[in-house]
Amino acid sequence: MRPQDVAILLKIIVLKSSDWQLVPLSSSLLISISEISESLNRSRLAGLVDYQKKRPNKQSILEFLEHGVKYVFPQKPGSMSKGIVTAHSHPFMKQYFSSEENYVWADRDGEVIGQTIEPFYDKQPSAAKSDPEFYKLLALVDVLRVGNVREVKIAIEELKRTLIYESSKQYLPD
Repeated sequence: MRPQDVAILLKIIVLKSSDWQLVPLSSSLLISISEISESLNRSRLAGLVDYQKKRPNKQSILEFLEHGVKYVFPQKPGSMSKGIVTAHSHPFMKQYFSSEENYVWADRDGEVIGQTIEPFYDKQPSAAKSDPEFYKLLALVDVLRVGNVREVKIAIEELKRTLIYESSKQYLPD
């Protein structure tokens, strides 16, 4: 797997439908069609999407995020930079935890100074700006990569709620 594979899978989950098209997906993620196609092939081999590469296997994705993402794509907060808040600094997590320390994805248009967390791919901050639900999922995954035990527990519960419980009626066979 490559880091952008995580973002692509999360975006497909956010779309809440198996009739998504490659061109709009590419446009919304700011990732080339060929990179998305290669990513979906890797995800199919890993059992994270179905054979047709349209429906995410949410239970497997959740298991990978919960138990594997911090080992496969580890992250240590870096230098201070202006950017877009992520991990425990995201507004969703701020309702549970207060911290003077901010984590950000570096972005010249960002409004917060904090320690940088490398996004899964270069254009992720721009893609996240236009989709609040996608942004939230990415920030929750960053919590899994850099968070403390209590933060990780909240992030996992929210990921379960979003990926499994909220969408249990979606992706039904046609």
